[in-house]
Amino acid sequence: MKRTIVLFAVLLQSVVVCGQTVIPLKSPSEKLNAEIQVKNQSVQIGLYEKGDKVVDVKTLQLDLEEEILCGNWLVTNQTRKAINQTWQPVYGERSLVTDQYNELELSLQSDQNQKEMTLFIRLYNEGLAFRYAFDKLDFWNCTLTAENTQFLFAHDCDTWVTGMAQGTYSKKSLSALSGAADRPQVIQIDDHRFVAIGEAALVDYSRMKLEKSETGFGIQALLSGKVNLDLAKYQSPWRYIMVATHPGQLVQNNDFVLNLNEPNQIANTSWIKPGQVIREVTLTTAGGLACVDFAADNAIEYVEFDAGWYGDEYNPESDASTITVDPKRSKGPLDLHQVIKYADQKGVGIILYVNMKALSKQLDQILPLYKRWGVKGLKYGFVDVGDQYSTAWLHQAVRKAAKYELMVDIHDEYRPTGYSRTYPNLITQEGIRGDEESPSLDQAIYTLFNRMICGAGDYTNCYFAERVTEKMGGRAGQLAKLVAIYSPWQFVYWYDRPEKSPARAGGAGSAESVIKTDVVTRFYNSIPTVWDDTRFMDGKMGDYAVVARRSGSDWYISVLNAGEKKQVSVPLDFLKDMTAYNATLYYQAPGKKKDVVSIKTMKLQPSLTLDVEANSGCVLHITR
Repeated sequence: MKRTIVLFAVLLQSVVVCGQTVIPLKSPSEKLNAEIQVKNQSVQIGLYEKGDKVVDVKTLQLDLEEEILCGNWLVTNQTRKAINQTWQPVYGERSLVTDQYNELELSLQSDQNQKEMTLFIRLYNEGLAFRYAFDKLDFWNCTLTAENTQFLFAHDCDTWVTGMAQGTYSKKSLSALSGAADRPQVIQIDDHRFVAIGEAALVDYSRMKLEKSETGFGIQALLSGKVNLDLAKYQSPWRYIMVATHPGQLVQNNDFVLNLNEPNQIANTSWIKPGQVIREVTLTTAGGLACVDFAADNAIEYVEFDAGWYGDEYNPESDASTITVDPKRSKGPLDLHQVIKYADQKGVGIILYVNMKALSKQLDQILPLYKRWGVKGLKYGFVDVGDQYSTAWLHQAVRKAAKYELMVDIHDEYRPTGYSRTYPNLITQEGIRGDEESPSLDQAIYTLFNRMICGAGDYTNCYFAERVTEKMGGRAGQLAKLVAIYSPWQFVYWYDRPEKSPARAGGAGSAESVIKTDVVTRFYNSIPTVWDDTRFMDGKMGDYAVVARRSGSDWYISVLNAGEKKQVSVPLDFLKDMTAYNATLYYQAPGKKKDVVSIKTMKLQPSLTLDVEANSGCVLHITR
């Protein structure tokens, strides 16, 4: 790992303007610069890009149950450092991450009662981040009741919001916002400037959502409950503002969120293995064995047993240490131990779903038990999120799983803030409106440009299921989404079952849900889930997106098109010798039904033009 640190302290590197202390900070490339003004009881950060004001941030807008802060803030010390390093993730969207920033540590003291705080401000080439640190002696056992940090813009702007992590996105103006929105939140300042506002390193604090600011055009922080500063170890998560010329660039730069988290804490990561997953939908021994055979024959790494294998997931009396099939979901029988043993012989891992009702009571019992069974990972279902206790409990549950070499997928409303860097056994999470909810293709593209800024998203892909209708982009669109929407565990068959698997109870296993193996299916099953390089080439919010990802020497270029039929230009000048490559296009041909994927070979050119049908997608696979 390349690492360069320059550290120095100064008594006061600042200027005084109109009686206010103004402190400058620049990004490593000097693309961005910040002016920090200490004013009364707050610190205001003006963020600029190439001299143009991007946003004003009003920090330290804090409410405490105890009347601790009296008077105005004074700067007592500054410490600056410059970091330039690279690190290799256990898995990711690229195999090498650059972490480069300039940091200002600002020591503050109230002028009346001398209470002390520290404001950490980092400026990367990709954006600004800051966090609060509370002096333990001054704030011992204090409770934070609200944080009203404001992000203010010079004029009204368009933004894309969803009220819940699995909700639909809608476009609104800042002035028309109502209610709380999930983060990150993307805001378009002008035709060539977009920002994303969110939080990173949320481990033991209350979640931040975002609401319309009380003053001006902007948004402000809204905590999901009070914060006991002792439990939070006297520091807040990072708040950040990413800046880019295109919304796809925000997603391409999402290592920014990982960089704001602590490095990997797991010494031996050899057991952490990404891969594709098929969900076992029948909860029977026969269905489990059929899924294992199918997975082994198609190089799919995992089979997941979902809700119902240990009883009614919503019944607090259900025992997750027993194999007791919920009769409402399946008539059984299910010999899970037989399936696990058979899967191990076939080189396939088993993942088990456990609902929060069981997790909250049995976590310390079932983790070592599942390790003894030979289980490879868990899916935590319907977890509590938002308040400080739930946040701290959930991340502790991830750390406990790591102790027993168990990978974790967190479902439902949890949105990532980069903890997968620190504990990479947290391999993916939902917090996304995936195929389980049958979103239209334009919503999938909104998801790509917004939700995927904060990290991997378990999209619960469907392929043969009846719900893959025209509005979802058909099967060519499913192929394209598998490449574009990143998750180290990809559930490639959420509602589908192998031909040898019995039908689900109640006739749910219809013919349309049976996996039909052909050349396209084999390609779908071969798509990697982690990457060595990622590039967002083009796109428009809710309309279309072009994403290129590399695994080894192979490139996968995904095009999603929710608009009218269009020609999409794909620049390929990054390929040094085009004659050394072969290219195959998987696409929906004109006049073909949405469940038909056509295949053709392509001759590569420096700028390749692809014809993409309306509400569809395609994948160009480039091999050496």
